Amino acid sequence: MSKIHAAITAVGGYVPDYVLTNQELETMMDTTDEWIRSRTGIRERRILKGKDMGTSEMAVAAIKNLFSKRPDLKPEDIELLICATTTPDMQFPATANVICDKAGLKNAWGYDISAACSGFLYTLTTASQFIETGRHKKVLVVGGDKMSSIMNYEDRATSIIFGDGAGCVLLEPDESGFGIIDSVLRSDGSGRVHLHQKAGGSMRPATIETVMAKEHFVYQEGQTVFKFAVKNMADVSAEIMERNHLMAEDITWLVPHQANKRIIDATRERMGLAPEKVMMNIERFGNTTNGTLPLCMWEWEPKLRKGDNIVLAAFGGGFTWGATYICWAYDGK
Repeated sequence: MSKIHAAITAVGGYVPDYVLTNQELETMMDTTDEWIRSRTGIRERRILKGKDMGTSEMAVAAIKNLFSKRPDLKPEDIELLICATTTPDMQFPATANVICDKAGLKNAWGYDISAACSGFLYTLTTASQFIETGRHKKVLVVGGDKMSSIMNYEDRATSIIFGDGAGCVLLEPDESGFGIIDSVLRSDGSGRVHLHQKAGGSMRPATIETVMAKEHFVYQEGQTVFKFAVKNMADVSAEIMERNHLMAEDITWLVPHQANKRIIDATRERMGLAPEKVMMNIERFGNTTNGTLPLCMWEWEPKLRKGDNIVLAAFGGGFTWGATYICWAYDGK
């Protein structure tokens, strides 16, 4: 019997309409367009506006986009939805449950995974097990964040980087050798001191003092995080190639987490890849955390061909990092 792989068979994405440019940020804090672009490669990012609009709104829009490409697919066909997010709609219930309700996925159960910017990779690997074991035939993996909800727009070390957006992929079984072939996932909890949200959890619940101290925003020690990310994202990408006997010429696309252009370039160089083999939209969307990887696949889908060898790589707070090797299962349209 042939081995069952979890193949990505459809991709959807969504970014909000509002564009927050570097020029607008110049009016909000001590920064310049040139300073931002030279350090991050970002020109603009999208921001979700509107009362009571959370991550689930963008996720549902991405799912609707996916369904529009698959007229054979019905909401009731989905058996499981796993959502990777750092900015859930609420502490509970899980944003996955909210998404299922809003998207009409009446036969699906779901839950969230939180692993910062590596969450989509963690979720993709977790979801693939339900396909590979035969438990389910159709699983949706969502990655999305409303990072603007935890940004301090007086802090140029963090707020220039992040944007809002969501993407999703459909996993189905494949016995022809296409799909998710291998993943290498890592974590190191000692890194939490360098990148975290100080308050809002059970250790430091919200009080008037934590709000006034602006402890509900992202805190990041940029240089330390940068050094860890450059080394570890590049290392794990090289490891996934070595484990699967892949040379640079075998890789069709690198799909890197869109955190910083310099980190992306370091990973590409470690893998020996030419710049044209890298999916990159950081200049327009910034770092959408769990949304970056599916949004790249969503934008590049028309260029993808059956049999393409693709490596996804990410690094996030925690610290978390990883790489996944995929043999693409269909010709993009």
